[in-house]
Amino acid sequence: MPSAPSVWRGLVADPRHGPLPVLLLVLTVVTGVVDAVSILSLGRVFVANMTGNVVFVGFALADAPGFSLSASVFALAGFLVGAAAGGVLIDRLAAHRGALLRAGAVGELALLAVALLVAVIAGSPFGAGPRDALAAIVAVAMGLQNAVVRRLAVPDLTTTVLTMTLTGIAADVRAGGWTRAAVTRFMAVAAMLAGAVCGALLVLGTSPQAALALAVGLLVLVTAGAMSAARRPASWQGQATR
Repeated sequence: MPSAPSVWRGLVADPRHGPLPVLLLVLTVVTGVVDAVSILSLGRVFVANMTGNVVFVGFALADAPGFSLSASVFALAGFLVGAAAGGVLIDRLAAHRGALLRAGAVGELALLAVALLVAVIAGSPFGAGPRDALAAIVAVAMGLQNAVVRRLAVPDLTTTVLTMTLTGIAADVRAGGWTRAAVTRFMAVAAMLAGAVCGALLVLGTSPQAALALAVGLLVLVTAGAMSAARRPASWQGQATR
């Protein structure tokens, strides 16, 4: 298993990806937090995991109790809008990964700040209108995140989907032990789990607004890190690939 210093250097000063890995791990925590809010407060809807959301749409169409068709549809539509907005950023900034992450983080931070404001004004439990609006706004933010992260192309750090990450952990450990890639994948899973736990504890013990505030705070850190990284020329910034 790689040493702790080696793993840490790979997260914050990787020669191919610079500080992107550690910033994407924080975005993975954000994903866990916002999905905790959406599942527990918005009528069983995913705002980041669209595979699960499509399944929830199917459940709602079959009249399964506890699933909101409108919230799921708004989330799907919002996610597509966010991904399209991410595509616009990619067209303009793909040659500079630091600038691309900075722009994506600023946009996502603004959207989640708006969602937090809507949640505070609406109060909880949310009615149908605020619930659908929140699902759409947060899904736009997550669609933007997905598009940008996909273009950043850091292996094993998609920030939202863990199916292939878990598959990679099992395959790598069986084949060759705890490689650096396996450790990175494990950290991605741990980050998502930590975000989900913290988000759920805040939703159930305090309020959905508190969980959204945590997500906003984490995005402030990512935005600050991306701004700092983008200001310093480095070889990793120009390596974005499709």
